[in-house]
Amino acid sequence: MNRALDLAGAGIAAVVLAPVIAATAVFVRCTMGAPVLFRQERTGLHGRPFTFVKFRTMRPPAAPGFDPGSDAGRLTPAGRFLRATSLDELPALWNVLRGDMSLVGPRPLPSAYLGRYTEREAHRHDVRPGITGLAQVLGRNNLTWEQKFAHDLHYVRHRTLRMDLRILATTVRTVLRRDGVTAIGSATNHELRAPTAGRQT
Repeated sequence: MNRALDLAGAGIAAVVLAPVIAATAVFVRCTMGAPVLFRQERTGLHGRPFTFVKFRTMRPPAAPGFDPGSDAGRLTPAGRFLRATSLDELPALWNVLRGDMSLVGPRPLPSAYLGRYTEREAHRHDVRPGITGLAQVLGRNNLTWEQKFAHDLHYVRHRTLRMDLRILATTVRTVLRRDGVTAIGSATNHELRAPTAGRQT
């Protein structure tokens, strides 16, 4: 999406949704305590790292009584609600305003995954990552990594303003229907592994 449209869209959304963002911050603070925001280094345009922000949905890894390696154990009931409604994503509007992200583009993934892409898959970083994208409206976390990357690369090669606007419109429907919030057999999303025979360069 054009950078000017990103700034305008994110700016308007931030102003209009300011009461929702504030209420969500209070909700997180009251149900899960501090910190309210989750920060993680993710990979952006041309492979450059940036700090991605969203509302926290999980207990800290060291929380007593929970498996530190289990997303299912760490994800709180409040966190499930935030993920189901996509309210946890609202702080990422700040990333768009900063220029780290676009409203539409491939989903930004942790920088720890940087060495796990095939040469072909790495082209997903030829554009800014997005809050929403083609993979998010065509299955979200119900897709395999191969399917997600195929949608990401299709977007990179064929993106147009018309496509971006259609993705944004479809995102509203996807969020309202709560489609694909969790991966099958996982509370969140499956970890990306190093390339296998099914993911050739």
